[in-house]
Amino acid sequence: MFASLLAAFALSAAIPERPVGEQHRVTQQPSAAARDAEHRTRLRITVWYPARTGSAMTSIDVGPPKKPTFLLGAVAMDGAFADNARRPVIMVSHGFGGSARSMAWFGKAMAEHGYVVIAVDHPGNNGLDRMTLPGAVLWWERAEDLKLALAAVRGDPRIGPHIDPARLGVAGFSLGGLTALVAGGARVSPENVAIFCREHPSDGICRPQLEYAVSTDQAADVFQNPAYRRQTANARADHSLPGIRAVFAIAPVVQALDATSLTAMRIPVSILVGEKDVTVPAETQARIAERLIPGARLEVMPGVTHYSFLPVCSAPARSEVRICRDADRQEEAHEHAIAAALALFDRVLR
Repeated sequence: MFASLLAAFALSAAIPERPVGEQHRVTQQPSAAARDAEHRTRLRITVWYPARTGSAMTSIDVGPPKKPTFLLGAVAMDGAFADNARRPVIMVSHGFGGSARSMAWFGKAMAEHGYVVIAVDHPGNNGLDRMTLPGAVLWWERAEDLKLALAAVRGDPRIGPHIDPARLGVAGFSLGGLTALVAGGARVSPENVAIFCREHPSDGICRPQLEYAVSTDQAADVFQNPAYRRQTANARADHSLPGIRAVFAIAPVVQALDATSLTAMRIPVSILVGEKDVTVPAETQARIAERLIPGARLEVMPGVTHYSFLPVCSAPARSEVRICRDADRQEEAHEHAIAAALALFDRVLR
């Protein structure tokens, strides 16, 4: 399977690179006020799509111009769509402390192959704003972020006419992988992850994360805080995004999900993880989803870590930036993730 996907990617890569457009929108998300450090209700949205040939391109590398940290290439900022076709849509959720832009390596590739990709900066849990405890803990609200982002884009006069919401998929990385599963019908269970971390305190998901250190006791305090009662009371509700037809999850957190809801999923689910991932270990996370979700496909990439799925780190960053030092075989990980996602979404959404 691994070799066949790489061959498929090689064939698709032979197609001349198409310009990708990028547009930004903002919508209102009431629950963002509980997560955002400044209690704002705004939800930032990034959209990638096939752009018109000859569009002017702008670099979106992250960091100083002469010494970027992450290499993301270029986009046609606010460029015109390639044509008037209505295209399938992929919703994308970033990882813990990431951002919509951190998923550009994935979103741009999907757009090059004809998809409209909609991503968000999850309030209180992104690398552009100050991280917060509720932003880190109220993770079920992330699926609601995707739901509002899709509604905003559908109603947008410039972008809405180009999307076909009847052909809808979702993808995510790490905590975004959990978000993708929730958007696809899984339900969260805060009790599950609390019990798991009491019994397995050394598991990667139970230890303080590099992006923002949160202890299990701090997370528990959020559930006892009356200020978040409205959000915590809604944790176990159905947060699925209506119309999702396929889920692609990269290194997803799974212990925070209800097992019964996983067994009830009836849409195609494809999961990709790194064999060297100690942050969200496959054996305690993705393997559970593979066992419980009917027909779920799991692939484990040898030699790949959790941070291999970050944007490509520049050469200086590989030695100077902590998470980049842990990002092994990035190009290979990205190529395989793109090929695997295209195999799933092309089969289900085309």
